Amino acid sequence: CGGFTRLLFMWKGSLYKLIYRELLLFLAAFAILSALYRHAFTEEQKRLFEKVVIYCDTFINLIPLSFVLGFYVAYVAGRWWSQYMAIPWPDKLMHCIALYVSGNDEHGRMLRRTMMRYLNLSLILVLRSISSAVKRRFPTLEHLVEAGFMNTIELEMYKAVPSVEFNTYWIPCTWFINLLKETKKGK
Repeated sequence: CGGFTRLLFMWKGSLYKLIYRELLLFLAAFAILSALYRHAFTEEQKRLFEKVVIYCDTFINLIPLSFVLGFYVAYVAGRWWSQYMAIPWPDKLMHCIALYVSGNDEHGRMLRRTMMRYLNLSLILVLRSISSAVKRRFPTLEHLVEAGFMNTIELEMYKAVPSVEFNTYWIPCTWFINLLKETKKGK
C-alpha cells in the first residue's frame, strides 16, 4: 500500500508535481464555494448563484473542450518535435567530413578526428546547460579535458574568451571552421 504514491513523489518528471499547486487551489476554491452555498447563502443568493452557473454553462458549450484540448496537445507536441529535430546530431556531419576530408594517412585521420572532437565538444557544451545527466557527467570543463573532448591548450583558449554577457558554445565551432579552412588550403 502506498507504493504508487511513493513512486509519484520520487519521480522527478511527474505530471502531478507540475499541477499540484493548481489542483490544490481549485480544490480550495471549490470547497469554499460549496461551503458558502450550503451553509452561508440565503435562498435568494442560492438562486442567483445557480443562475450564474447556468449562464456559464451555456457559453462553455460554444467551444467544445475536446477541440481546445486537442489543439493544445497538438501545439505542444509540435513544439516538442521541432525542438527534438533541432538537436544537431553529429552523424550527418561525420559522414560529410569522412567524404570530403580525404586522406588515408595519419594526418587525414587526425584532421577528421579533431573536427569530430570539436563538433562533439560544442554539442556537449550546449547539452550541459539543458541536461542534468550531461551536467553530472561533465560538471566542470576539466572533466571535458579528462574525457578527451578538449586538451589543456584548448581549455586555456576557451577560458580566455569572456563569457559574462553571452554563451561560449560557438568557440569549438570556430575551431572547426578554422581547421576546415586550413584543410581546404592544404588540399
